[in-house]
Amino acid sequence: MVLVAVGAYMLPYVGSIPLIGPQIVTQGIDWSSALFNMSYYVLLALGLNVVVGYAGLLDLGYVGFFAVGAYCAALLTSPDSILGTEWAWLASIPIALAITMVAGVILGWPTLRLRGDYLAIVTLGFAEIIRIVATSTDFLRGERGFSSIPHPPGQGADGKPIFGVADATPYFWLGLSVIILVILGVRNLDRSRVGRSWLAIREDEEAAEIMGVRTFKYKLWAFAIGAFIGALGGTIWAGNQNFINSATFQLQFSILVLAGVVMGGSGNIAGAILGGALISYIPDRLRGIEAGGVDLYEYRFAIFGFAIILIMVLRPQGLLPSRRRAMELKDREKEVAPQ
Repeated sequence: MVLVAVGAYMLPYVGSIPLIGPQIVTQGIDWSSALFNMSYYVLLALGLNVVVGYAGLLDLGYVGFFAVGAYCAALLTSPDSILGTEWAWLASIPIALAITMVAGVILGWPTLRLRGDYLAIVTLGFAEIIRIVATSTDFLRGERGFSSIPHPPGQGADGKPIFGVADATPYFWLGLSVIILVILGVRNLDRSRVGRSWLAIREDEEAAEIMGVRTFKYKLWAFAIGAFIGALGGTIWAGNQNFINSATFQLQFSILVLAGVVMGGSGNIAGAILGGALISYIPDRLRGIEAGGVDLYEYRFAIFGFAIILIMVLRPQGLLPSRRRAMELKDREKEVAPQ
């Protein structure tokens, strides 16, 4: 795992590898920027994997938590904010994370008694409420948005800021470091009593409740932790972009992250990482590529949709499924097989 982490930190330099590098590196977008995009998509996929993969709660509004984290950072740091605080980026993170966790609890408290499609509709409505409020209120400035959001702190030996606008490599390293910390935390939770409770709820909520699992409490835990990780992605993204507005947080963003989790392997950390990376890398890799005079980037969603359909038909458990999930699907195939 240490070697994998070291290799991940060296990804910005993969383009210098003969033969292999040019085939991997993106052409229409700077490679370091593409890597940063992958980092926050992976972070979101890890957070949604807690909610969907571990606890079995279908959440279609995960972009709402990403938006709350980004807007909290903008309100506390941007000179355009009505609050006028203009904090440093680092100082705004604890407040943004705390507010987003509270938002997760507020959403989960009345809605987690719902299940399946009903829960999905409510969470979808939550994300749309966030977007509409951001669009229609002067407090969140609609499409005008917030500018001059400060970058993360730090200076190099030459006195220049480490996190500037010319090179996205430091942002990728920051995102990768946060991803490693999140993986360690989620992995420990998965192996704890909390993780075992999530597993029981996902498999059979009624049976888990009969056996003494406090299902509502642990589902609320999943929503709060998922909101926390989503807010991390939002604050890092805001610190890189320097500007946010309501047009960013569309519903398709949530659906794309959910597709990444399912495609990679729901309930498995490695699968969530792979899925999150692919949903970011595939569209970026298509930039600047033409086939028959057609820019493939214009058809990125069609190509990506076809890839998802193909994976779901040939490998419904995902590219890197959890062992338990793969065994469940195998047993169900035997149940429905003709005798």
